[in-house]
Amino acid sequence: MNFKDLLLRAQNGDTQAIYIIMEIYKPLLLRESILNGVFDEDMYQELSITLVRCIRLFRIIPPEL
Repeated sequence: MNFKDLLLRAQNGDTQAIYIIMEIYKPLLLRESILNGVFDEDMYQELSITLVRCIRLFRIIPPEL
């Protein structure tokens, strides 16, 4: 399954698809949650919430024919 299909499934409420996308981006979320050399759990949670919102709001524009 490609990312576009996964994203569409997630947007339609497929929790497994949301979980897979979260796992794909987990290394980035973890890296961006380190502030002054210390892991900030609150930052990780906020970034995770933002990712879920982005999944919901992202619009795929079909290619022109």
